[in-house]
This record gives sequence, C-alpha cells and structure tokens, in this order.
Amino acid sequence: MPHAPELAATELARLDARFAARSVALADGATVSVRECGQQGRPAIVCLHGIGSGAASWLETVLLLEDQARVIAWDAPGYGTSTPVAKAEPSAADYAQRLAGLLDALDIDRCVLVGHSLGAVTAAHAARAASPIASRIAKLVLISPAAGYGAPGKQEARERVRSQRLATLALEGIAGMAAQADHRLLSAGASELARQWVRWNMGRLNATGYRQAVELLCGANLLADLPPAMPVRVACGALDVVTTPESCAEVARGCGVALQLLPDAGHACYVEQPQAVAALLRETLAA
Repeated sequence: MPHAPELAATELARLDARFAARSVALADGATVSVRECGQQGRPAIVCLHGIGSGAASWLETVLLLEDQARVIAWDAPGYGTSTPVAKAEPSAADYAQRLAGLLDALDIDRCVLVGHSLGAVTAAHAARAASPIASRIAKLVLISPAAGYGAPGKQEARERVRSQRLATLALEGIAGMAAQADHRLLSAGASELARQWVRWNMGRLNATGYRQAVELLCGANLLADLPPAMPVRVACGALDVVTTPESCAEVARGCGVALQLLPDAGHACYVEQPQAVAALLRETLAA
C-alpha cells in the first residue's frame, strides 16, 4: 500500500505556528476541528473545504487576510478530528446544522461564508432563504461549486459517481488516492509546493468521513438552494477540470450573477493561486 504523502517539516511547523488546529465543543455534544487566524473584532470569514481536503488547505489564502478579518476554516464532519454526522447517507441539511452549531459555539453573529467545491453545497444550503442561519451570513462566496447529483434526471450519473469513488477508496485507500490527487486538482503550471499540500491534505482524510461526503455529493442538489438570501459571488479556476467553468457558470446564473474566472488556476484554486482568492475575499469584505 502507498505511504501517506509527506510535507516538509518547515511547512508543518509554519502551519502549527500560524494556523493551528483546535477542537470546538458544540452544544449537542459534537466537536468540530477548526483552524483560525486574524483578530477578534474583525469581520469573520468562515471557510468550508471540499471533499478531498481539510481546514489546513486554506493556509496560504487566510494568511493574506489575517490583517483584515478573523478567518476560521473547519474540518467538515468526519474530517480531521471533527465528529462525523450520525447518518451514513447525510444531506446538506445535516452539515448545515453542524455549521450552525459551530457559529453558536464561536459566538459568530455575522460572517462571510465561503464554500469550495463540496463545501459550497453546505454553504448554499445554509444561505438559502428558508435557512435558520441565513440572517447570520452577510455574504456568500461559492468557489468552484459542486452542484451534486441529486437533481431529477441525474440518477445514472449519481450511481456511477458513487460506485467509482467508493471503488477507488476500496482499491487504493486514502494514501493511494492522495498520491495522485494533484494531477486532477491543480493545473499543469502549479508549483511543486502546491502539489505537496494537495497530496498531504488528501492523505489526512478519514475513510468514514469521506464515505459520508461521497453520499452528500451524490444526493445534493445545490441549484435547488439558489438564489441565496444575501449577496453572492461565484468564482472558478479558469483551468478547472473538476467543476468546469461551464458548470460553475450555471451556478452563477442560478444566483443571478456573473461568474468570476481565476486565471492560471485549477480546481484547488485557493491552494494554487491564493493571492487571487484572497483578493476576491478582500473585495467581498469591502463591498
């Protein structure tokens, strides 16, 4: 079996020094692992990662924002040391409920909510007009959003994606998946350091949390939660082959906004081009 991808000790030390993980206890007994930087009293930005990543993946982007905001990134349920959700086949509502508990525990009354890839499914559900926490989301940012496969007419694709992802997990394991993750998640021009980060982040996945996230992806219908109840921006790496510019443009149309393309970036755009994503979030705060 492949070994879990490694990251230079200097990078791990920088992560622990600048964006350390801690566990937050929720009122319902669950815990959420978060990483945070910036200052209390500044506008809050809450970042939700995608299916093959984790809170640490936001490091380079959030360090560019720490003077302007309080930035929190979670490890989704079942990721890192975060408590998995109870259901084997969870919905976006289950993850959004966990997010609401985290906002309560961190005393966040208003935030900019950022969802990348599968994280956009949770973010969009939390930001829909009927959501109990929509009033706490000042602005929504969807980056390379995954639309999911739960819409009518997508049953064949849903079953194919589920079977392929679970078969790959069974055959290659987390380490095997991580060893080649950068080839699909980053553009050909990505730096070697960005590739190492992508592989390392995926190498830290928990199989149970990943299986639940696969079910979330397969059952989700992000477009049904649009438009959100607050101002929104939708962005995508111009070279994204996972959630392509064409599919992200459909999400943007559902929100009534234009898609913003991030040059020279693949799917993990905030790892590959952190300056561009930080600029997007800085503009969102200023607006």
